[in-house]
Amino acid sequence: MKTLTVEEAQADLPALVKRAKRGEEIGILAGDKVIHLKPTELVPWEDSYLLQEYDVTTEEWERFKKRTQAGRIKGKYVEFKGKFDPKSFD
Repeated sequence: MKTLTVEEAQADLPALVKRAKRGEEIGILAGDKVIHLKPTELVPWEDSYLLQEYDVTTEEWERFKKRTQAGRIKGKYVEFKGKFDPKSFD
């Protein structure tokens, strides 16, 4: 891992970001810690949060959105109480 001080990193941050994007391990020394500069995949909120918190798949979320939209069009709203269980809407 290439390790630099904060000052060294600031001097050439754009180049360091490019190197990290290509897979090179870059560390920035900040006090007694090394901050690892690495790319992180961006995912839609629905995929990450709902999956992590509620174990909801993308397909379940899409079905739920369609049912909710259809209910709104018809003027029907549902009040959710308690923990969200997507399986109860199948």
